Order: sequence, then C-alpha cells, then structure tokens
Amino acid sequence: MTYYLHADKFFLENQTEWGGFLEVTSDGHFGRYLSEQDRPTSKIIDYSGKWIAPGLVDTHIHGLLAEDVMKLNWAGIDRISQGLLQAGVTSWLPTTITADREALTQVCELIAAHQGRESGAKIQGIHFEGPFFTPEHAGAENRKYMTDPDLVQFKRWFDASHGLLRKISLAPERAGSADFIRAAANMGVVVSLGHSSASYDQAMAGVEAGATMFTHTYNGMPPLSHHEPTITNAAFAARLVTDELICDGHHVSQSAIRALIQAKGCEHICLITDCMEAGMMPDGDYILGELPVYVKDGMARLKQGDNLAGSVLLLKDAVKHLVDWEIVRAEDAIMMASYVPAKSINRLAQCGSIKPDKAADFLVLNPDLTLAETYLDGVSRYRAK
Repeated sequence: MTYYLHADKFFLENQTEWGGFLEVTSDGHFGRYLSEQDRPTSKIIDYSGKWIAPGLVDTHIHGLLAEDVMKLNWAGIDRISQGLLQAGVTSWLPTTITADREALTQVCELIAAHQGRESGAKIQGIHFEGPFFTPEHAGAENRKYMTDPDLVQFKRWFDASHGLLRKISLAPERAGSADFIRAAANMGVVVSLGHSSASYDQAMAGVEAGATMFTHTYNGMPPLSHHEPTITNAAFAARLVTDELICDGHHVSQSAIRALIQAKGCEHICLITDCMEAGMMPDGDYILGELPVYVKDGMARLKQGDNLAGSVLLLKDAVKHLVDWEIVRAEDAIMMASYVPAKSINRLAQCGSIKPDKAADFLVLNPDLTLAETYLDGVSRYRAK
C-alpha cells in the first residue's frame, strides 16, 4: 500500500524541506514530495518532531559484531548487514584487507554467490583495501602480502566477483601503478589512493591516470608538507577527487577535519568508518585479518606496534560528530555519508539520496541526529529502543 511520511524536516537530494509529506509507493520506492498545503488523502505515517534522511552508505567497512569480511563466512557477512541497520547504514561495500591471493579470490566468489540475499543493508559491491600498498605505511595491513599492481591477477579477482569488485585502494608509487589505474578505471572500477609514501607528483600522476579517491585521508600516508609535498597535499589539491575521512575523534583531529572540508567542499568528502569486527562490541581483544588487536576507550590498536587498526565507529555517529563539533550543517553531514559515497562508487542510481523512483531506504532521525528508525524498501527494519 502506498503511504506518506509526515515529518518536521526532509533531506531531499537537492534541497531540505521543512514539514510536508513524502510518498512511499506500494513497491517500496520514493514518490513525490508534497508541501503542508497539499495534504494527501492516502495513509499517513506521522513522524512529527522527527527528520527524514536518506539511508547512509558505508563504502569502507571491514566488520561489525565480532564478524569480519575476511572470515569468509556468508552468515557472518549477513550478520554485519543486519547490524548496519542499527548504524543507519542501508548500503555498503564489504571491504577486504591485504591478504593472500586465494583468500581474496574466496571473498569475491562468496559475495558474488550470495549478493542480493543479504537480510540487512544492501551490498553494492566489494572494496579491495590492498594488496598493492607500500609497507612503510602499512598501518594495520599485513606487509608480507604487499606487492606491485598485477593487472592479470586483478582481472581474475574481478571475474571471480562477477563484476562486483567495485573499488580498490592502492599506493600510486608502486611500479606499474599508472598503467594499472588506467586499466582498472576502464573496467569501471573506482581507484582510491592510500597506504602510501607517494610524493605529490606520484599521487597526482595516479589521479591523472584515473584514480578518483583518496583512502582515509591523513591516515596511512605522510603528513601535509609545505616544503616537500606528499600524497596528503595531493588529497587537498586535486580539485575533483573525493577524499575518504574517518570522523571518530581519534584518527583525525577536529582542526584537520575542518581544514580538509573547507579545502575540498562537502561534496568531495566521503565519510567512512573503516570499522572492524569490534564495532558494537565491548572493549577487549580482537583480530583484524591475521593481526591481533585490542580495543579500549573507543580505539582499536594493533597489539604489536600500537598502530590504529581500523575503528569501532558507526557511520551515524560520524554524521553526528561533524554537527556536534560545529564543522558543518546537518544537511551537509548527511550528504557526506549518503550522496557522496554513493556517487563515489557510481551507485547513485541505486542508493544515497531521497529522489522519486529510487528504493525507499531512509532514516528517521531525532533533531539531535540520533537514530530513531531505519527503513529498507519502505519497510521499517530497525527501531531504536
């Protein structure tokens, strides 16, 4: 049955509306928006005092609820998809880490065999974080599997994924990177630059070859320099690329977040979590890939080396942080966690905004940006207690 949502505010794709009614069709898609003066005669679900926002899109997430993509278990991946509804996420890219070739092949085969059967947030593709990284900025990635880009092997992974391999992060200074980036981009794969020691020139060569993103900007790369420009400088300077950003209060300082957003504009910032299996779990010991991790005080760190090891951030909290820190307005924070990530992976037709004929994946928010309810295809799937 077609129904209408009534709420105090609607974050539509191109404008924010106060009050009114948003149509959700019987087949689970968005319809038209009506003003307060055009009250419909059909069924109305009243969310007075609430805000309606598009479902969030997490394009860089490894795990949640003690599950990890690299555990190669569909039940576990599906559990992540269910848990993500509590994080306000309705679409996501299961994200790998640097691992041996066979494990990465198995990830591709597993998700390709089950995609569309997930019971929670929708899988929009696969993100390979590695293995074409530089050991110097490995972070929590396993150095022993890092290699130069291998297009033949990458095509094998792409075929194993049935075309679901949608994004790859790599270091642009590795031998053969420019040719690899060009070829991957021509395959329709989004290339993001990170875990890298690249100079500004090397990074910009990667951008000109076809890379369109930077991976968790600031993290896994040398710092911004006014004398010897680095890949971080390139993330600031490249005009039309999109920069991933982790806004958990640990990975990047508020002042650095503010500087990047002011330099690039909200439309070029993609909020991500980089969440690992400890997300939504208590402090304690965990694993990221093959590496032992401990979680304490909201931070995940390697037991050996004490590097940050992903995060335990939920995307809804990244949105709230940016507004609470008075860095951006609510509509811009929401855009950076929905429209921008969807656009960055070429899936804007499927997710990322409230627009007629798109799947009615949306959130009901309280005015303080806490999550009240999550809908998939026009059906309520999670309600906060």
